[in-house]
Amino acid sequence: MNRKVTAVAAIGIPALIVGGLAVARARQRGNAAVPEPAKPVELQRYLGRWYEQFRYEAPFEKGMEAVTADYFRNSDGSIRVVNRGRKGGLGGQEKSSTGKAKVVDQATNAKLKVTFFGLISGDYWVLDHDDDYAWSIVGEPSGRYLWALTREKKPGEATVDMLRERARTLGYDVSKIRRTQQP
Repeated sequence: MNRKVTAVAAIGIPALIVGGLAVARARQRGNAAVPEPAKPVELQRYLGRWYEQFRYEAPFEKGMEAVTADYFRNSDGSIRVVNRGRKGGLGGQEKSSTGKAKVVDQATNAKLKVTFFGLISGDYWVLDHDDDYAWSIVGEPSGRYLWALTREKKPGEATVDMLRERARTLGYDVSKIRRTQQP
C-alpha cells in the first residue's frame, strides 16, 4: 500500500504542479485572442524615444517607473532597442537593457522579434498606432504583455483614457493595467 501511495504521489504531485503552473499562466493572460496589428508601421517614423504610460506588469519590469524605450536603426537594417527605467520609484536607480529587433513581417513591419542579452527573445507587435506616431499600443501573441507608449512624457489624461479604451477594444483586460509614473 505504501508503494502505491508513493507512486501516486510521485506521479500526481508533479502533475498537480505542472497543472497549477498552467492555470496560473492562463490567469496572467490579459487577452486570450490578441488581434493582428491594425495597420502597417513605417519603421523610420517609429524610431526615436517613446514614454511608457501603462503596461501589464512583467517580471523583467517589476517596480519600474520613468520607463522609456529608444529605437535606432542599425547599419544591418535591424533596430537597436534601449529600454530604461528607475527601479522602485522616480528617484530609484536607473536600469537599462539593450536589445536588437528584427522585422519578422515584411508586409507590415508591425511584427518584430526582439532579443536581449543575446539569449532572451520575444515577440513585439505594434498592434495599433497613431497616424502621426504620437502613440502606439504594443503586445505579443500570448496576451500576457501589453504596453501603451507615447511620444510625450506626460500626455493629458484624455490621451491615456483613449489608450486604455483602445486596449480594451483590442480585447485586453484593462483591470490588469499598471500605470507608469513619469517625472
